[in-house]
Amino acid sequence: MKLFYREFGHGEPLLILHGLFGSCDNWNSLAKQFGEDYHVFVIDQRNHGLSEHSNEWNYEVMAKDIADFCEQHNLQKINLLGHSMGGKVAMFFSQKHAHLLNKLIVVDISPRYYPPHHHAVLDALQSILPERYESRKLIEEEFNKTTLDFGTKQFLLKNIYWKENADGTKQMAWRFNLPVIVENIENVGQALPDAEPFLGDTVFIRGEKSKYITDVDFENINIHFPKAFVKTIADANHWVQAEKPKEFYEMTMDFLRA
Repeated sequence: MKLFYREFGHGEPLLILHGLFGSCDNWNSLAKQFGEDYHVFVIDQRNHGLSEHSNEWNYEVMAKDIADFCEQHNLQKINLLGHSMGGKVAMFFSQKHAHLLNKLIVVDISPRYYPPHHHAVLDALQSILPERYESRKLIEEEFNKTTLDFGTKQFLLKNIYWKENADGTKQMAWRFNLPVIVENIENVGQALPDAEPFLGDTVFIRGEKSKYITDVDFENINIHFPKAFVKTIADANHWVQAEKPKEFYEMTMDFLRA
């Protein structure tokens, strides 16, 4: 699997994994900041962004993708940061590839099972056939008729692009592999399996207003990650790094430097 990535800075490697429907571009500003101290690789995961599409899509293969990426780039003892789906990928990676991992940063996701809860987003995405539209503006106007909140709409619309066909014609399309994501959406909620715990330094960063990591999750977190602690960023929701970038950067850097 060939993964697209952007690269910043020099030093110890820091790999960043986006969440569902995201891409490496969501992290550019923070990645440049982290790049002042670390060698940062911001990765598009399979079926997202500019990375290859595949019919196989689950945490096991996505974790292996990151291990293969490390081998391809001769990276050892990486620091790994993942948000939401990317955080779950990072947790799966820690179980199978702990020898490659230095410090682990998991953002607003816990090891537990999450029931499917993306129905509104998937319904909205499937209601739009980008190839039928002549401009992004027309798609945006149609998308605004859905019940999604403004922030979610803008986040998803970043995935619209002009796709060049084999015959040289162009059409609008989603960058993510929507059919495969729809077919396998239950995989996103998968719990971290029972396995040997990851004994390295670990931090879970959550948004105060988010429900993805609750106090009830602490016990389960510590079973899988005995050295983990949970840090909370005030007045932040699930997209904590976008809503509170300064606080998120400082909290992450404090952990990495410790």
